[in-house]
Amino acid sequence: MSSTTWVTRNGRATTVTKYVILTVVAIPWTLLPLWMLVVNSFKTESDAAVPSIALPETWNIVENYTTVFTDGDYLIGLRNSLMVSVPTVLAVLLLGSMAAWSFARSRSRSLRFFYYVMALSIILPPAIVPTVVLLTRTGLTSTVAGYILALVGTRLGVMVFLATGYIRTLPIDYEEAAQIDGASRWQVYRHVIVPLMAPILFTVAVMTVINVWNDFFFALYMLKGAGNATLPLTLYNFANSSQYGVRRNLVFAHVLMTSLPLLVAYIVLQRKVLSGLTDGGVTG
Repeated sequence: MSSTTWVTRNGRATTVTKYVILTVVAIPWTLLPLWMLVVNSFKTESDAAVPSIALPETWNIVENYTTVFTDGDYLIGLRNSLMVSVPTVLAVLLLGSMAAWSFARSRSRSLRFFYYVMALSIILPPAIVPTVVLLTRTGLTSTVAGYILALVGTRLGVMVFLATGYIRTLPIDYEEAAQIDGASRWQVYRHVIVPLMAPILFTVAVMTVINVWNDFFFALYMLKGAGNATLPLTLYNFANSSQYGVRRNLVFAHVLMTSLPLLVAYIVLQRKVLSGLTDGGVTG
């Protein structure tokens, strides 16, 4: 057997071993909890009282999910989550990409300082009390608009960090050529920078949607009333209501319906997300 053949076979064996190890680790930490969530959402109240991975003795799928739609305010939460997620993502992408372009191309020390401040916001906990006080003084407390502003402010750091690193890897020749041709700064941004940033914009959009969709902490303090509740809040109210607090089959069904849109999106788009993260992680 030649050395090249031996190396090739050894490399394949190593790859197979890695996949086997990852699969063994993923089953108890990912697949098993997901299976338990799904299978218990199909059970009756008595069967789901003690959650297990066993199949239901009596299937109660239609009744459970119908109750979630009718009594769990699922459609209201879905509407509000979409109303919050869409403008938040658009604002983060627009403002974050503009700021990142300035940070990446400028040599100003003051701008570099502000860049590090924004990047530091990724690891610092959100200041919920000052935010609520500020929204109260501006008359935006307990409103969807105030909640969106708070989400945009706390999610911009990730966008700026990833996009700045990505733009620094791009050649500046395209921008200079466009300026020589008479393009304004806005036209350079719109027709040159945005198309080049498409991978990282897509990645941040997906990350922001997941983060905003699952947000509970800010929503609990900033959104009042069942009519403004997002899906995490409707799930919280549903699980803690006196009528359904102990009916775990319905709670499991609501959890699954709340997570299903994001789960499907992640499965379909995970490769593009990982590719954008890899590109954006290069700081230049």
